Amino acid sequence: MTSDARPEEDGAVAPPGRRRPPGDRVALRGDLRSALPDATAAVVVTVLVFAFLWARMESGASDTVAVMPFMDDPGTYWMYLLSQAFGWSGLLWAWGTVMLGLLLSGPRPARLPVSRQVLERWHRTTSLTTMALMSAHALMFAAELVRYETQVAWAERLWVAFADTFVPGWYDSGTGRVAIPIGQGALYLAVPLGLLFYVRHRIGANTWRRLHRFVIVVYVLSVWHTLLYGTNVWYGEWPRTVLWLLQLPVAVLLLLRLLRPARRAERLGPPGGGAARPGWWVRAAGRVAVAAVVVGLVAVVVSGRDGGRDRPAHPPATAPHAQETD
Repeated sequence: MTSDARPEEDGAVAPPGRRRPPGDRVALRGDLRSALPDATAAVVVTVLVFAFLWARMESGASDTVAVMPFMDDPGTYWMYLLSQAFGWSGLLWAWGTVMLGLLLSGPRPARLPVSRQVLERWHRTTSLTTMALMSAHALMFAAELVRYETQVAWAERLWVAFADTFVPGWYDSGTGRVAIPIGQGALYLAVPLGLLFYVRHRIGANTWRRLHRFVIVVYVLSVWHTLLYGTNVWYGEWPRTVLWLLQLPVAVLLLLRLLRPARRAERLGPPGGGAARPGWWVRAAGRVAVAAVVVGLVAVVVSGRDGGRDRPAHPPATAPHAQETD
């Protein structure tokens, strides 16, 4: 999830004697060390979110309980709450790292509060933290399923939890039949795309840059997964509207990045002839599509029609996932 514009790759010559360390040996270790403060902050945020969700469940104000009344016991379902907490902090960190990446690869501000090198390091470390938070989110969900499947032996409980969490199409209950594969797609794309930066010298800068553009797909899938499956934003109320609102700066920065990319080679320019013409139209269509997304996000926020469900007068009383039996 690192930025796709680097000075040496824009045609500038690196100063004599300046060499970049091998990406898969030095840079990754260095970034892991640099990510420790960032990861610590993420853990603190996760703990705070967990405490908030626990307090809301105890007070009876939890939207999760409104969706699934049988979960009205934080002491029993604490692993599910922790999975939610990791998910929310992961989405927050994903938002931050995508914003940093778009800022670095789009129009360069005249003034930055810190150097560009610092912003790039923050972008890389928040990317690593995001991958860890996404993995923890999935693992805690699997742990809750292991605890839940009490009717079968341990080996089968572990298999069911693993399959429901990590095998696309296996989870077969309710909204999760769509939402969980979307989340799995985000996780399975995030890890390789994030780590490819550290082997870019082997696969080539151009190949890495082309693949790296799919990071925005990871973010879109993550938000989509949350809107579909996040019980805290299940209903059409202000938390869901705020989540939509937070996507507006991402879409605006993405549009600016497409209209005024940092690399001159990516600028649209006038349409060319021959073989270049189809590519020009594809790139132009991409800019139009992102502009339409910006307009759509504004319409969603202003109108309040954000796809949320109506809060039922009588909440459902059944579990979303039936226990396996022998």
